[in-house]
Amino acid sequence: MMSEKAATPAPAAAAPSDLEKTSSYSDSKYDEKAGGKDGVNTALPYDGEVYDDGRITDLDENGKERPIMTDLDVATRLISLEDDPSLPAFTFRMWFLGIGLSCFGAVLGQIFYFRPQTVFVSQLFIQIIAYILGRVLEEILPGPGNERESLRTKDSAFWRFMNPGPFNIKEHVAITIFASTAADSALAISIFAADELFYDIRPNVGVGIFTLIGSQLMGYGLGGVMRSFLVYPTYIVFPNLLPTVQLFDALHRGKKIFMQKKRVKFFWSVFIGIFVWEWFPEYIAPTLTGISIFCLANRKSPWFTRIFGGAAGNEGLGMFALCLDWNYVGSGGGSMGALFTPLSTQLSLYFGTMICILAFCLAFHYDVWHGQNFPFLSQTLFNFNGTRFDQRGILDENFMLDHEKLAAVGLPWFASSQIISKIGFNMAIGATITHVFLWYGKEIIEVIKKYRAGENYDPHLAKMKVYKEVPMWWYLAMFAGSFAMAMSTLYAGKSGMPWWGLIVGIIISTIFLPFVVTVYAITGFSPNIQTLVQMLGAAMMPGNPQANMYFTLYGYNTLDQARGLIRDLKMGQYTKLPPRVTFTVQSLGAVIGGLLNYVIMKTIITSRREILLQVQGTNVWSGQQVQSFNSNAISWGALGNILYAPGGRYAIVPFSVLIGLAVPIPFWLVHKKFPKLGANKVVSPILCWTLGYLNVGINSSIFTTFCLAVFSQYYLRRYRPGWFRKYNFLLSAALDGGTQVMVFVFTFAVGGGSGTVVDMPHWALNPPGNPDYCMRLT
Repeated sequence: MMSEKAATPAPAAAAPSDLEKTSSYSDSKYDEKAGGKDGVNTALPYDGEVYDDGRITDLDENGKERPIMTDLDVATRLISLEDDPSLPAFTFRMWFLGIGLSCFGAVLGQIFYFRPQTVFVSQLFIQIIAYILGRVLEEILPGPGNERESLRTKDSAFWRFMNPGPFNIKEHVAITIFASTAADSALAISIFAADELFYDIRPNVGVGIFTLIGSQLMGYGLGGVMRSFLVYPTYIVFPNLLPTVQLFDALHRGKKIFMQKKRVKFFWSVFIGIFVWEWFPEYIAPTLTGISIFCLANRKSPWFTRIFGGAAGNEGLGMFALCLDWNYVGSGGGSMGALFTPLSTQLSLYFGTMICILAFCLAFHYDVWHGQNFPFLSQTLFNFNGTRFDQRGILDENFMLDHEKLAAVGLPWFASSQIISKIGFNMAIGATITHVFLWYGKEIIEVIKKYRAGENYDPHLAKMKVYKEVPMWWYLAMFAGSFAMAMSTLYAGKSGMPWWGLIVGIIISTIFLPFVVTVYAITGFSPNIQTLVQMLGAAMMPGNPQANMYFTLYGYNTLDQARGLIRDLKMGQYTKLPPRVTFTVQSLGAVIGGLLNYVIMKTIITSRREILLQVQGTNVWSGQQVQSFNSNAISWGALGNILYAPGGRYAIVPFSVLIGLAVPIPFWLVHKKFPKLGANKVVSPILCWTLGYLNVGINSSIFTTFCLAVFSQYYLRRYRPGWFRKYNFLLSAALDGGTQVMVFVFTFAVGGGSGTVVDMPHWALNPPGNPDYCMRLT
């Protein structure tokens, strides 16, 4: 199963990335190679051989293929510019599979939310399933696309709607966006689940549904308004989209080309191979999840477990462990995506990870914040003696902080590693602001000016001009309608948050959205502002955990939904999906997903309430995510102005935002003075964020992903550019997709998703206790 790490990811010459942004997209040297007049519109006319060898734009002056170095290289050499505007997107196949897979993804995603290990429904998984089912419908539905039925069915509008021809890329992209949007569990579900489990609050169905829809669509309206400078420019790359987009190209573009057939065969071979292999580390031989030579040498040392362990959740930091489980190495698990995230991003991450290991170990060794009273890694609130803190014991009947009860119980404590994590996450927020201003401020202003002047500055955007754009008033109307729903449900649902809290939350999302998306789109890393939102909510509405949860919903989830819309709009631009189709499927996917999330949440809580309230739960069901969300609401909402106030026990946590503001400045100054030192390669928000990178979950994949990152993003990119261009991102897609299918089958076959757990008998590679043979600590 997957860990909780996010990962939750190219720029100017002065920007910290492997991909250098070209200064002009009508560069004369580029035009000369491309043989066109305009660097945008005719730079790479599609000649039917997008992936064939020997294109002149791929070659240097010596006739050898150039490495992928600039953002324009990514846009024109990794991604096809081919488009056929006549291909239909709104077909019966799209609607049938889009709605069906949206329901499937929403139900599965909500079930996964209540699982012991956090698992997400992968977009690659949906993409592959959609392709298989689309090809099936192409064969069985009557219409022009079915060779056996085309003679018996008239070529009318109805039959063209049913089966217009071969399952095309526009249908496929629309279905994938439709279903993947629905598959994400809505953050409002965390509030409803926490209310029902911990506060016995049950809002009526109407209030719950409108809260869901309003909170999900508000971010879409906000993101759409900013799309001119957060979607359209070439330097907005989104590295984590590249495997998905290349898979679309491999399945649908230029199928008569020999190399294309070779690439498709390569993809399915790897896909099947990883599906078979994953049964070993996931089920048959869990030791393969983390092979630690150090733990095998010393099985009785707690410090060996803390430093070198990591194959079991919250047990260790995984230093030098070898992980053979792609579930954790791949982009869906603990890794940010070793095969597609830029090397500078990953080097910043792994350098920060070394600092994280030192900080965790030193804090625990020197008993900082009395850390030795609590587990080395933990997300729970504790009493001073190490027992679990009773959150309800400090609240009155209105779920507000009761100071008399608090005086009797005492303030809660965190594990020292958890406090260091909070410091790092807040530093990353401050660093993101300064980082974007210093490295990308001029470029963003230039892009906005070009857009207002009507200039084309991206080859894919130029291709999109044949489609009707979504009018700005559509996004504004969506935002206004969502705002009205949110404002009305605040009081109908007795959230405890005043009307101005909603407005302030939206303003926070609006301010931070350009900074978060810019860093995410260029580096592959998405800064998380949830802690900052909770902190500000605690300052403005102290002593009220309920209000803090709703403030987090509108201050953080609005931004997160906008980020998702912007990413999907970029996918639509890369694949030439008409903007109005993208808008439609995104909106419907969010609504369908939210409705089914609510139904499944109510069903699971009704049938598994006692298990979800337990600290450990079972190996089938767990309330760990709801408990974590509620713990944050208590620590910030009820106690934030005490625990984190100036002079408070954890005052360094909010202050660290200001520290983070200063982190990018030294690197920027060094680069200005000594440009050859490579200080521009340091992604400072990641450096800060990784102070807490190892604070949760299974950590045995870190060393393995580092080695893969160097091999892929340095060796293959520079010294095997042809193989890198044609196969690297397909390899990532195949490995992630095959692993996701295996996880799905495993969950319902033997993992308990169907209600029955089939345990693997213990043997040498499936020992009792920790899989890596480290000493058990928890």
